[in-house]
Amino acid sequence: MSFSIEGKTAIVTGAANGVGLAIARHFAAKGANVMFADMDETRLAKECGNRDEDSTMRYFAGDLREKLTLANLLSATLDSFDRVDILVNGARQILPTQALEAEDDTVDTLLGQNFMPALRLSQIVARRMIKQAEGQQDRQAGAIVNISSIAARRTNPRLLAYSISCAALDQLTRSLAVTLAPHRIRVNSVAFGSVMSASLKAILKDQPEYRAEIEAHTPAGRIAAPGEVCEAVQFLASEASGFMTGQIMTVDGGRTLVDPVAAPAH
Repeated sequence: MSFSIEGKTAIVTGAANGVGLAIARHFAAKGANVMFADMDETRLAKECGNRDEDSTMRYFAGDLREKLTLANLLSATLDSFDRVDILVNGARQILPTQALEAEDDTVDTLLGQNFMPALRLSQIVARRMIKQAEGQQDRQAGAIVNISSIAARRTNPRLLAYSISCAALDQLTRSLAVTLAPHRIRVNSVAFGSVMSASLKAILKDQPEYRAEIEAHTPAGRIAAPGEVCEAVQFLASEASGFMTGQIMTVDGGRTLVDPVAAPAH
């Protein structure tokens, strides 16, 4: 089986910065057609805007929490590349939770931000994958990769809402894998630990001492660069993982192997 994604068309959400941007860039470098999707149009234009009509990189800006925006994203991808073979649900947000405050609405917010767009976009993209694969029984119809976090399996009161949204995303991965397997669409997830994402950068800017705490609880002794997640995502999107579905691949420098009384996962 091949690790190649050359010539495939991928939608990558959360592609304006951090891990999502790294994945989108990596896919483009490996020869895929890539639709960068995010709310931050300025950042997207900086990454993709000054390119000719033959470029394999396009971008779409919009609020992915809106159903119409998701439909328009798929339409824009088909207009640019005629098909979609890979979906990477990489858009996510981290907010602190006041766990004992009845008025705290971060669970609603993060389910709406981190979970529902992934569910809805997976549904409409899967329908397109099924349609375009009609009559092609000898190959997979598509691959969906969700970007999750080890926070789904670790507990910290400050990240209650984020952990719940990641756990929901992991269960979505398993449930969609079973639902879509008869249609030859595979669904997997990459759960990462401490990666220098945009959200972690913001936290470290306000709390620089937090870096040492993270590194002390990571056997690898460091925070990963966003690009270190990319190869795992490519593997799950490629035919090399053709018999894998419903799996949560952990990329965390050994973080989940040690004492759970540790710094929050990002």
